[in-house]
Amino acid sequence: MSELVRMEGIDKSFPGVHALKSVDFELRPAEVHALMGENGAGKSTLMKVLSGIYQPDSGRVLVDAQEVSIRTPKTAQDLGIGIIHQELALMHDLTVAQNVWIGREPRLSLGRLDEAKLNADTAAIFAGMNIRMDPRTPVAGLTIARQQMVEIAKALSYRSRVLIMDEPTAALNDAEISELFTIIRRLKDEGVGIIYISHKMDEIKRISDRVTVMRDGARVGTVQAEETPISKIISMMVGRELKDETVVIPDLSAAETALEVRGIRRGKELKDISFDLKKGEILGFAGLMGAGRTELARAIFGAEPIEAGEIFVQGKPVRITSPADAVRVGIGYLSEDRKHFGLALGMDVRANIAMASLPRYADAIGRIDEPALGSIAAEYIAKLNIRTPGDRQEVRLLSGGNQQKVVIAKWLLRDCDVLIFDEPTRGIDVGAKAEIYRLLNELASAGKAIIVISSELPEVLRLSHRIAVMCEGRLTGILPGGAEQEKIMELATQRQDRSMRGRSNHG
Repeated sequence: MSELVRMEGIDKSFPGVHALKSVDFELRPAEVHALMGENGAGKSTLMKVLSGIYQPDSGRVLVDAQEVSIRTPKTAQDLGIGIIHQELALMHDLTVAQNVWIGREPRLSLGRLDEAKLNADTAAIFAGMNIRMDPRTPVAGLTIARQQMVEIAKALSYRSRVLIMDEPTAALNDAEISELFTIIRRLKDEGVGIIYISHKMDEIKRISDRVTVMRDGARVGTVQAEETPISKIISMMVGRELKDETVVIPDLSAAETALEVRGIRRGKELKDISFDLKKGEILGFAGLMGAGRTELARAIFGAEPIEAGEIFVQGKPVRITSPADAVRVGIGYLSEDRKHFGLALGMDVRANIAMASLPRYADAIGRIDEPALGSIAAEYIAKLNIRTPGDRQEVRLLSGGNQQKVVIAKWLLRDCDVLIFDEPTRGIDVGAKAEIYRLLNELASAGKAIIVISSELPEVLRLSHRIAVMCEGRLTGILPGGAEQEKIMELATQRQDRSMRGRSNHG
């Protein structure tokens, strides 16, 4: 079969990092080719070479069997190669059509914008995708899923025959994912070749034809998606077999209560929520998007105000009106958006680990004890197996899984008794996920009280000793660990509490 793209012997190094080691990759017309590997495996670097962001140190790229030199992203676009990054790059103040054609807008005489043609050309692209969207709609008013469609339309406006999609479903719900997959299948039917990067195994099996796995900058192999078990793909990614551990639910009947929440309310987001959390317990929060789980976590942490309700820590009432108050009483919060709320990306690993505990390492006039900080950073790098060249490495250069471990290290150093993990493994590969799971279980075994919020139901089931379910701002029930998925979804889709409102017994 003819190939749209062929990459041969691609090699790329950065200071201290051999990112790509003679990598081969090919893409056929009308194919969805999944590119998989742990964070730091080289997937994004390889795609940045193909899209003209990086230049390879050696190797060659062929498009339609002709060797090409892709010096810039514009060169890639001219060759019909489009890329949709995980973090969408749209201008929210502009309309859909203006975003699709930005910098290439049709003009009338005297340079005036031809809005009629702009909107008509955009509408034609959407018609080809078989989706309805008004080109005049401001992007700011669109859901993430709809913004994703705008990015695809923008790529197709360059007549892209190769479409690179990097974690396209990271922020989508099930219905939106189905809509995206319908678009992908339609593009495939029209002969477009799609390179699909994702950590979600079920998606790979549903949408891809072939899977290429990378590890440590090298290509491990290419397999047929339909014929290859997920366990085989995972072992190719991590270089070992990952065992699916069954959650062990400890007897917490005699354990002390670490956190008690009573009657928290705020507008339509939080409606009279009460629960407790024991020392040594992992309490999972399940629910659909918009259920109010993150809003509840931010309210407990003082990042959002509450209208009514009480919070008790270690049995004592506490007043939390800011994150500083929460930290002072021993509550740590790992945000779902670690890059914006958990890390200072331009600072190094050492500074990020010490960020919540700096006063401990400063003298009376504010001078920081750098040797002490270096020693403690080294301790946590080793304890959490953070893969970094050293504690002076900028955090932005670490993989997602290692960035998450840095955030965890920050709160462990602060020695918080209650830890809230919001989407702890979002955007993290299966190997790093397994390490985060192990770490959470170790923290619980050491007596930490842990809340885990996750949109992935298998993750909630794998980690939780009890499962709290929310729907439209209400706590609709608390189930024992290992509960049936059907029961969880029943509670996640009902408006009013039923018999399981509030707390369930431990044991």
